[in-house]
Amino acid sequence: MGNTDSKLLFRKAVIQLTTKTQPVEATDDAFWDQFWADTSTTVQDVFALVPAAEIRAVREESPSNLATLCYKAVERLVQGADSGCPSEKERHIVLNCTRLLTRILPYIFEDADWRGFFWSTVPGAGRAGRLDDDGEDDDEARPLAESLLMAIANLLFCPDFTAQSHKKSADTVEDVRSIDSCEYIWEAGVGFAQSPPLNYVHDLNRTELLKLLLTCFSEAMYLSPSSESKTLNPWVTFFCSVENRHALPLFTSLLNVVCAYDPVGYGIPYNHLLFSDYREQLVEQAVQILTVTLEHEAGSATGTALLALDATAAPTAEEEQEVRGPSGPDNLFVNYLSRIHREEDLGFILKGLARLLSNPLVQTYLPRSAKKIQFHQELLILFWKFCDFNKKFLFFVLKSSDVLDMLVPILFYLNDARADQSRVGLMHIGVFILLLLSGERNFGVRLNKPYTLPVPMDIPVFSGNHADLVIVVFHKIVTSGHQRLQPLFDCLLTIIVNISPYLKSLSMVAANKLLHLLEAFSTPWFLFSSTQNHHLVFFLLEVFNNIIQYQFDGNCNLVYAIIRKRNVFHHLANLPSDEESIQKALQKKKRSSRVSRANSVVSESMEGSTPAVPAEPGTLKTSLEATPGIDKITEKSHVTENGTMVALPLSDSPQAAADNGATAGASDTESNSERDHEILTESESTRSRLSSETGVANPDWVLSWKAKLPLQTIMRLLQVLVPQVEKICIDKGLTDESEILKFLQHGTLVGLLPIPHPILIRKYQANAGTAMWFRTYTWGVIYLRNLDPPIWYDTDIRLFDIQRI
Repeated sequence: MGNTDSKLLFRKAVIQLTTKTQPVEATDDAFWDQFWADTSTTVQDVFALVPAAEIRAVREESPSNLATLCYKAVERLVQGADSGCPSEKERHIVLNCTRLLTRILPYIFEDADWRGFFWSTVPGAGRAGRLDDDGEDDDEARPLAESLLMAIANLLFCPDFTAQSHKKSADTVEDVRSIDSCEYIWEAGVGFAQSPPLNYVHDLNRTELLKLLLTCFSEAMYLSPSSESKTLNPWVTFFCSVENRHALPLFTSLLNVVCAYDPVGYGIPYNHLLFSDYREQLVEQAVQILTVTLEHEAGSATGTALLALDATAAPTAEEEQEVRGPSGPDNLFVNYLSRIHREEDLGFILKGLARLLSNPLVQTYLPRSAKKIQFHQELLILFWKFCDFNKKFLFFVLKSSDVLDMLVPILFYLNDARADQSRVGLMHIGVFILLLLSGERNFGVRLNKPYTLPVPMDIPVFSGNHADLVIVVFHKIVTSGHQRLQPLFDCLLTIIVNISPYLKSLSMVAANKLLHLLEAFSTPWFLFSSTQNHHLVFFLLEVFNNIIQYQFDGNCNLVYAIIRKRNVFHHLANLPSDEESIQKALQKKKRSSRVSRANSVVSESMEGSTPAVPAEPGTLKTSLEATPGIDKITEKSHVTENGTMVALPLSDSPQAAADNGATAGASDTESNSERDHEILTESESTRSRLSSETGVANPDWVLSWKAKLPLQTIMRLLQVLVPQVEKICIDKGLTDESEILKFLQHGTLVGLLPIPHPILIRKYQANAGTAMWFRTYTWGVIYLRNLDPPIWYDTDIRLFDIQRI
């Protein structure tokens, strides 16, 4: 039969289904088989031949026929899973049913009345996962969703269909129901040593089944953010439960396929244009499945974290119960992930993720000769989940300079996406990852490694270390990113604050960038134009204080930059707070451009770099939930003398928090003000609300935070060093800054500065707001990355809005 005839027959069957007003019996196999037995259609064909309008019409006008179609398709998948698909015809039927269900499921989910359909029991569905004809197991009936998920899991380990066969001779048949799927893991890596030979047919079949699985999980897209956050995704919960006997081998297969993938291969130029890479499609689906399934269950976050910290020990019954939580069995994917602890396994995962994330940075002499992957956002989400669920992995990442292999690509993506409004989510995930890492001392220490990579970034040329790279990229984001990135400024500066006590030597370029940010953020009109803007100045002053107090010896460049820009600090100390000055400054604002562009110096970018560009008009983007403020997503910790961190106690009221801040470090008034600066007292909050409602700052409000500016250390430094530098310049007639730097390098402020304040680190702290943001962002990425075929396009999605730039 020709392919065209096959498509015509399939289309005819669809038309018959949409035009039939009477229910078609489930026993009418001749009618139902038209959809999968006699056709040869690709997934693109199915999407073209089954229009959205017709699916909705059947759903409204012939609901029983749509229900029967779903039931029969699942039944055929279950039969295929039970038989092991020994014949080509059976494999063909399984793939056709898979494609048809992938097309139909989103239209089941978009209708609230239909959403429970797959969770209703079907007569003759036994708990063993098979749809039994004899109906003996009716008392133990299994919902259709469970039968479908079990069938997909079984089919993913089907010899000669999705897995390499182990049979000794061609005559023997492997019983799918009795095979140990741990012996059929798809790729070597974590927990599996043998690497099966590549088989592109198996990869294609796995990809189709994973696409259907992802579609099953996508019910989350059709619930509004508020309701979605309160309920677990039943599809994910069941699939990752003990009911799924393939949970461990499937998790391992997905993980190993992703981390073992090398898009460049042997490095033959243009090989991606000569050969189809079916493994890439599988890797994309695998990483998307992992990002969706690795989610906390209600009540299990604490238990999972406990197990992650003690992954080598078997959990006690009490721990097991805590992990299981009130909502049933624990998510096994999260459980398995949290238990990975062998050094070689952690190294395999980190190297795999770093290799894939660095892929777009690979430089070749021949233009476009190396393959570039496009699923970096999913990889960043996966890396985040690994760090979040497995503390051993996080410590492993930070243990050596390997963390820099993750840092550089993240900074590359942040810099590249800064002007593109369709990639705001990418900016957030990159910054969140760096915020999480910056909460650990080792991250700051690793940043002192010299930066020598020839990565072409649209940033000024500099010679220095990885900390310089972080500061230069962050400065570029602030000064030339688009307006919607302003909520991230707090996060960017918090990261710099967290790493600042450990930075041994900043380059002159990075030092000037920090001073330029202070200059821009401390202009009166910027400080008075929003109730939150003064926080940015406090963060920058805290950076300078940390470096002066803890790393003065190696940071002559920063000290020199502070001396050169001393007027900025004097203006800040003498900031006018009377009504007339405030009004005058705000009038200036109306005539000024954005703060971030003030005094910005155009400097030469790295060779080979391309400037960050806005999104093309018409580019699709998905909306995101608002992210909580920096004080909601971080908790403060003191670093003790032996290097351990002690969390500062949480207080019930803002006033109590301010009081705690004032007593915690009584050795130095400066440290009090640093801790106080984020905490507005009740009266300040009222004033802030007033000033934001009226749009005008008032003298009381300005004075309330101006008095707390931590300027003592810097003013003392200027008081001691400025006269010395001026004297040297006059005595020796110096005009060359290198001599001044040499003097500062050998200078000391021991005994002249206030007592060093305790190092204050703001560690990332998950909360309901960030969990919801991540879920929305993850599904938004998956929606936009699955446009061929367009699985969810033009359906009634409620989790986010789809917009065009």
